[in-house]
Amino acid sequence: MYITVFSMKVIVLPKVIEYLDKLVFILYKEVYFSYLDNSKRYVDELLFDIEKDLPEKRHKPAPNHFDKYGKNMKYASFKKNKRTTWYAFFKTYEKDGEIFYLVRYIANNHVIAQYL
Repeated sequence: MYITVFSMKVIVLPKVIEYLDKLVFILYKEVYFSYLDNSKRYVDELLFDIEKDLPEKRHKPAPNHFDKYGKNMKYASFKKNKRTTWYAFFKTYEKDGEIFYLVRYIANNHVIAQYL
């Protein structure tokens, strides 16, 4: 019997990182957080959770609405508090025994719930 062991790596597209950088200021400006440092910590923790947990998360096929970010994507959810769940939309690729999770889009239930 042979057991194949794959290593897994999460890659986040630069445009997603740019969105998260802007999100820090949006959350602060809209007074979701009283301090900019708290807003930054929230976004950093979200990104850390995605990078760490995405390969182990249960995922579903993304609805056709999200094809504008990539065809045949999947998504996984990340609950941050009672009211907010974030969704990471990604594609998977395999190369040389390594599985890559390419995060192409991220949004929360307040923005995209009607499409899921």
